[in-house]
Amino acid sequence: MPAPQRPRPVPAIELLPKIILGVDPGTQIMGYALIEVRGQRVDVLCYDVINMKALGSNHAVKLKQIFDRMLELIDEYLPDELAIEAPFFGVNVQSMLKLGRAQGVAIAAALSRQIPYVEYAPTKVKQSVTGSGSATKEQVAHMLRQTLTLPPVAEASKFLDATDALAVALCHHYMKGNNVTASGGKSWGKFLAENPERVGASTAAGRKKAPAKS
Repeated sequence: MPAPQRPRPVPAIELLPKIILGVDPGTQIMGYALIEVRGQRVDVLCYDVINMKALGSNHAVKLKQIFDRMLELIDEYLPDELAIEAPFFGVNVQSMLKLGRAQGVAIAAALSRQIPYVEYAPTKVKQSVTGSGSATKEQVAHMLRQTLTLPPVAEASKFLDATDALAVALCHHYMKGNNVTASGGKSWGKFLAENPERVGASTAAGRKKAPAKS
């Protein structure tokens, strides 16, 4: 009788978790989400929005708010990669310019921490999550609830921006990170490990697994 085959050892690299920061750019409300991936398991660390409606029409103040909040998220969760939705082409040129700036500021925040990024077209994100590139925000949110373990969230418009960001992060996971833009190949977590003297102790605070706000 042949001896039973021993299970193939799982390479250590497959067991290492990867944290992905997903962003849905906006000039009034910007959605963000962080997921931790270990093999095929996906855990949602947080998803929420940066609400800038109260900041009025001063675009520069909004850009600073985006940059500051992105750095806070990066320093708290130590993501390995940024996945961000590319601006869609609309008829309002000024709105397109502002949206492009918001996206650029979010990317700049990641690059300042040596985090590589990749852009995904809105249709690509919807296709990867729902199977249809023309899916609505509500359909994306519904499919995410079927795919991931999420706490109940009211169907408010701001949380649809948060679930859109979650979809961007999940799309990147499905793509296996193959489209990551080269930016030195280092993550913020690796930078902290290699340069402990450059960052205060508070920067290396543990990651929180926070539920979404209702």
